[in-house]
Amino acid sequence: MRNIWAVFHKQLKETVKNKTVLIQFLMLPALTVIMENAITIEGMPDGFFVRLFAVMFVGMAPLTCVSAIISEEKEKNTLRALMMSNVKPWEYLVGIGAYILLACTAGSLVFAFVGGYKGAELVQFMLIMMAGVILSSLIGGIIGVLCKNEMSATSVTVPVMMVFSFIPMISMFNDTVKSVASVFYSQQMSLMLEGMSFENADGGNIIVFALNFIVALGIFFFAFRKKGLE
Repeated sequence: MRNIWAVFHKQLKETVKNKTVLIQFLMLPALTVIMENAITIEGMPDGFFVRLFAVMFVGMAPLTCVSAIISEEKEKNTLRALMMSNVKPWEYLVGIGAYILLACTAGSLVFAFVGGYKGAELVQFMLIMMAGVILSSLIGGIIGVLCKNEMSATSVTVPVMMVFSFIPMISMFNDTVKSVASVFYSQQMSLMLEGMSFENADGGNIIVFALNFIVALGIFFFAFRKKGLE
């Protein structure tokens, strides 16, 4: 626990210095506050921008931050120094994961506040968001482990992030894209947030989400066994 806390605390301190990571956690929640209060269109459902940007936030922030953190520390040999200081790989990953989860929870609470969710709706909203954050973090971890440095990680992260973040939005206006997007967890998140209940999901939503998680977890373990953290 001491090693996990050290990694967690280290990332908290570095967030203030690393503006690239910090902006990921602030941009979309701030944009949601502005758009929800500044734009009113006739016929637009309540909380439209909350649901739209919440899915984009999950597909963007944890994925890009995890890949950036791991790849940067590999490039600067910080990870090697941590491993030599008796920090086990799983302790490092848990510390990073806890940090990302905390930061994304804070952002998710902003979305929930703007959307006016309370009680059971708030719990449902946060559970959906946290499930998405964990899966996005796992995908970011895959990229960070496989890439040699931060530049190569960024070149892979950007297109992957754009797929998961923007496909749910594009699918609102294109049926072909919508049918393709149905295999992605971010699209299932969008559908569940629209219904605001796991009970309103048709079962397929949760199954596709679970399959995405199983595939990502399998790829992560394969990448970790092949490359490790060094």
